[in-house]
Amino acid sequence: MDQITIFSPATVANVSCGFDSLGLALNGKGDKMIFSKREDKQLIITKIEGANLPYNIDDNLVGTVIKAMLQKLDLQLGLDIEIYKGFKPGSGLGSSAASAAGTAYAINELLGKPFSKIELIQFAMLGEEAACGSQIADNVSAALFGGFVLIRSYDPLEIVSLPVPDDLYITALHPQIEIKTEDARNVLPKDIPLKSAITQWSNVGGLISGLYSNDYDLISRSLQDVIVEPVRKKLIPHFDLVKNAALQSGALGAGISGAGPTIFALSKGKKTAKTVEESMQEAYSNTEIEFYTFTSEISVDGVKTIT
Repeated sequence: MDQITIFSPATVANVSCGFDSLGLALNGKGDKMIFSKREDKQLIITKIEGANLPYNIDDNLVGTVIKAMLQKLDLQLGLDIEIYKGFKPGSGLGSSAASAAGTAYAINELLGKPFSKIELIQFAMLGEEAACGSQIADNVSAALFGGFVLIRSYDPLEIVSLPVPDDLYITALHPQIEIKTEDARNVLPKDIPLKSAITQWSNVGGLISGLYSNDYDLISRSLQDVIVEPVRKKLIPHFDLVKNAALQSGALGAGISGAGPTIFALSKGKKTAKTVEESMQEAYSNTEIEFYTFTSEISVDGVKTIT
């Protein structure tokens, strides 16, 4: 194989109660990347569309991932790399994760699949660290596995694929502002009251149980974040307005996607999800901030080869 074109999905991390431990992949929104072998051993980014990202391979997380993979195998490889971003960095939809996961997957395919999926996540986490300063796994795991994922453990790394109810849809509103993951992490509380911790891990258990049992009411009751959302929502203009609009129009729950500013809502059924989208649009249209919305199924595929 001399060339591969891949699609790497956007993701929603945390999913309200599951900070750094839950994530899901979106259907149809993401990045396209093309990797073509060169005769020499240079790694060259030849094209970037959709975002203002560095072309210098040493400054782009794509280079971090590729070099780590090649070093592990003691190999050299020359590549031309094209990156077509389907959504902006700083959106809260896993932009850096889509690039990192897509790169890890593509290089593994070009090299004949020497690495396991868990190893690919570990390489992609290095890309996340290069982009935002932390080796977080929720977005990259959702991108590589598809569907819903639980990061059961970081040491050792253990990823659990969770079932996705057939009628579960996600709606999102993305205000056209940027929140850096590092800045969003700086507002997190250093200490958590025991009562809040108990509530949070009970909600994680409830959400996972609801996914397994197709219990939408239990999913709805469990989509509560009492630790992170209260402090991070202050970074997102009119967050409460949009969340309340989503809930009042039938959403199971709503919260912050990743580090924000995107606001997501989960709904039972496409019709309800579309109604939720209209309500979120109406609520935000009275602000002076540009935004866009979309409704999506949850992708069960993860990163995939296009050609």
